[in-house]
Amino acid sequence: MTAQVDYLVVLFTATSGASGDLLGSDEKELVQLVWQLVDLNNEKLGKVNELIIKPDLSESTEEKEDKDVVEEAVDGESGSKADSVFTATSFESALNLFHLQLTNEVNSAGAGTSVCLCTDGQLHIRQVIHPEAASKNILVPDCFYTFMDLRKEFKTHFPTSDLKALNVHAMADFLSVPSKLSAIWDPSDSVDPSAVLPSEVAVEQVQVMARIVLALLAQPFVHTFSSQERVSEKFETGTCSKMEKVCDSTVIRARGLPWQSSDQDIARFFRGLNIAKGGVALCLNAQGRRNGEALVRFINEEHRDLALQRHKHHMGNRYIEVYKATGEDFLKIAGGTSNEVAMFLSREDQIIVRMRGLPFTATHEQVLSFFSPGEGLKETCPISGGQDGILFVRYPDGRPTGDAFVLFACEEHAQCALRKHKEILGRRYIELFKSTAAEVQQVLNRYSSAPLIPVAPAPLVSVLPAVSLLPPPGGMRDCLRLRGLPYTASVEDILNFLGEFTQDVRQHGVHMVLNQQGRPSGDCFIQMTSLERALQASQRLHKQVMFSQRGSNSRYVEVFPCSAEEMGLVLMGGSLAHTHTHTHTRSRSGTGLSPPPCKSRRISPSSYPFSPAPPVLPCEAAALYPPMGQVLLSPHALPPGHPYYPASAQLYMNYTAYYPSPPGSPTTIGFFPSPSSMSSPGGLVRMPGLTYNSSGVKDLINAVQGYPSPVEPVSLPSSSLIGQSSLGDAPLMSFPALMTKPVGQYLDLTLL
Repeated sequence: MTAQVDYLVVLFTATSGASGDLLGSDEKELVQLVWQLVDLNNEKLGKVNELIIKPDLSESTEEKEDKDVVEEAVDGESGSKADSVFTATSFESALNLFHLQLTNEVNSAGAGTSVCLCTDGQLHIRQVIHPEAASKNILVPDCFYTFMDLRKEFKTHFPTSDLKALNVHAMADFLSVPSKLSAIWDPSDSVDPSAVLPSEVAVEQVQVMARIVLALLAQPFVHTFSSQERVSEKFETGTCSKMEKVCDSTVIRARGLPWQSSDQDIARFFRGLNIAKGGVALCLNAQGRRNGEALVRFINEEHRDLALQRHKHHMGNRYIEVYKATGEDFLKIAGGTSNEVAMFLSREDQIIVRMRGLPFTATHEQVLSFFSPGEGLKETCPISGGQDGILFVRYPDGRPTGDAFVLFACEEHAQCALRKHKEILGRRYIELFKSTAAEVQQVLNRYSSAPLIPVAPAPLVSVLPAVSLLPPPGGMRDCLRLRGLPYTASVEDILNFLGEFTQDVRQHGVHMVLNQQGRPSGDCFIQMTSLERALQASQRLHKQVMFSQRGSNSRYVEVFPCSAEEMGLVLMGGSLAHTHTHTHTRSRSGTGLSPPPCKSRRISPSSYPFSPAPPVLPCEAAALYPPMGQVLLSPHALPPGHPYYPASAQLYMNYTAYYPSPPGSPTTIGFFPSPSSMSSPGGLVRMPGLTYNSSGVKDLINAVQGYPSPVEPVSLPSSSLIGQSSLGDAPLMSFPALMTKPVGQYLDLTLL
C-alpha cells in the first residue's frame, strides 16, 4: 500500500480487432487511445483526449517525418465527443505523444505531480500496450509500468461481486452513475465479442469510468486509490528447488519456439505479464538439445490465464502454442537439489553460456585459455570468477559428458564468447549456446540421476545358459531391408522404386522406420510374397537411385534380403550384427542398428513369429536354489492384451540400441522376446565405457585374447558392447579374469 496519488488518468484502448474480454487476443494493432485526467484531491475532471493511430501509407520518407504527429482541434460540430483529438502515424509516435500531452496537462494543473493510469481490467495495459511494444522493439514510457485496475478498486467495497463479470456498465449500475453507455454498447449483451468496437464508444467508456472514480471518492465510500498494479520491466533469472511447491494454476507450456530462443526471448513474448523469478525452463530432448518447448511459471493464476490468451501469437515468423501445465511438470525441468549447481548459480546478473562437445580430458585451464584473446586480438571475454565460473557436467561415476557451463559478467562479454562458436579446443570443435539457469538444472539432473532401469542386472548364478539376442539362423529371407532412402521419400516413392516387384509386396507390408522426432530415418522394411522374388529384387535394385516426389533429393539405396524374424527384431528395438552376402562401402558392418519404438505408423501386419523361450535355469541348477529355481523353470507369462508378443516368451529390454525411433509397427511396448539358446555353451558379456576413438573389434579381440571368440557376433552399439563368446572347454567361472582387463581405459564388464 502506498499513499494516494494526485492524479488518476482514466485510460481506454481499442484495437482493429476484438474488444471486451477478447481484447488483445488476436494480435491486432492499437488504433485508438482515449484518456481523461481526474484530480483526486479536488475531485475535478479534466478534458477528454482522443488519439487515433493512422498508419502512413505514403512511400515518401520525408512526408512521413513531416506528418508523423498532427494535432487537430475539434469544435462542437465534429463527430467526435472528445475535447481534443490527435492523430499519429505509428505506434511509437502515439506513445510518445500520449506521454507528452499528459505531462503538459499535469504541469498546467499545478495541484500535484504524482500520476497513475487507471483502466477497466488488465487487458489494456498487459495485453495491448506491452505486447505490441515488445513485438516492434519499442521502449514504453515509464507511466505504462504502473496502473490501477478499476475493477479491483470497486471490488474492495463490493466483495461479493465477480471480478471477471465486472465491466464499466455493471459498475455504473451498482453506483447509480448516470450513463448512456447501454444505448450504444453493452459488453454483457454483445453477441459477437470479436466484433470491432465502434469508435465513439471509447470516448463514452472513459467518461463513465471518470464518473465511477468520483463516485468512489465521495460519501459513503471515500475510497483511497493506492493499490497499484506493476508490470515487470525485466525477467529475473534464478534457481528452483525440487522441494519447492509450485501451484498448478500458475504454469503454462509453450510449444513451437525457435531452437535458438533463450529465456529472455520467451519473457519478451509474454511481455506485460509477470513471470516468477527463474520461471522460464527450456525443455531438452533425449539428446540434450532444445526441443522447442518451454515451461513458464507466472506469479499468480490471473497472469497465467492472460498468457493462455496468447495462444498462437507470433514470435518472429513462428506462431507459439500455449497450453496449461502443472507444477510437477515445471519442477521436473527446472527443479534441482545439487549444492554444486546452487553455488554456481548463486551469483545473479550473470550470463550463462553452454559449451558442448568438449574433449573428455578438458580442464579448467584449457577452458580459460579457450576464451582468452589470441595474438593480435583486442576482444576479451573473461570468465566471471575464473575457475569458479566453470561447471563441468559429469555422469554419476565422475566421467565427463563433454558439456560445461560458463559464467560471464555482462552481455558484451557473452556475445564476444559466442563468436567463438565451432572453434577448436584440442582436436574437437566446440558448440556454444546462450543458456539459462533452468537449463543448467535440467542438464545436471539428466546426467547425474541414476537410470530408472539397471543397464545390466547382476547374474543369479554362474551356470546360467548363454542367451543369444539374435534370431536363429536359417530363417526364410522373404523380406527386404532398404537403407539410405531420401528423407522426403514416401510409401508411393518406395513402390515406384520397386517397379515390377510392387505386385509382390504383401498387403500393408511397407514399414517406414522413424526417428525420435517422428521423421523418416532413411530405413524401410518390406514384406514380399516369396523368397525368390525378395532375392531377385535385392539383386536387381541394390544401389539403384530412388527419386522423391516431394523434393529434388535422389539417393542410391542399398537393398538387402532379410527374414521376418530379423525384421521384427529390429522394428521392436533389437540390433542385428549379421553379415549379408552383399558388400558395401559404408563404415558400419552388417545391417546396422534400428532404434527401439517411440512413435510409429501402422502400415504392416500385426504380429511376427518368434521361437519359444527356454527355461531360465536347467533342472539340475534349479534343484540347488529352491524355491526360486522352480519359479525360474516356468517363466512368468505376460498379461493379456499384447497381441504382438507370444504369452510364453521371456522378454528382455534392449538397453544397447540407440534411443529411439521407428517404425511402421508395432505400436505397443518396446520389448522383444529372447530367441532359443545357442547350440554350444557360451557366455554373454556387456562392456560399457568403451572409448569413442577406439578401433573397435581389434581392441576387443586383444582384450579377450585366450578366450576363443568368433568375430561375427561382436556388436558395437553406442559406447558399450554386447558380444557372444564361445568358450569351448574354458569353464564359465573363469570370466572374472576377463573382467579385469582394460580396453584402452577401465571397463565395467558384467556377465549376463
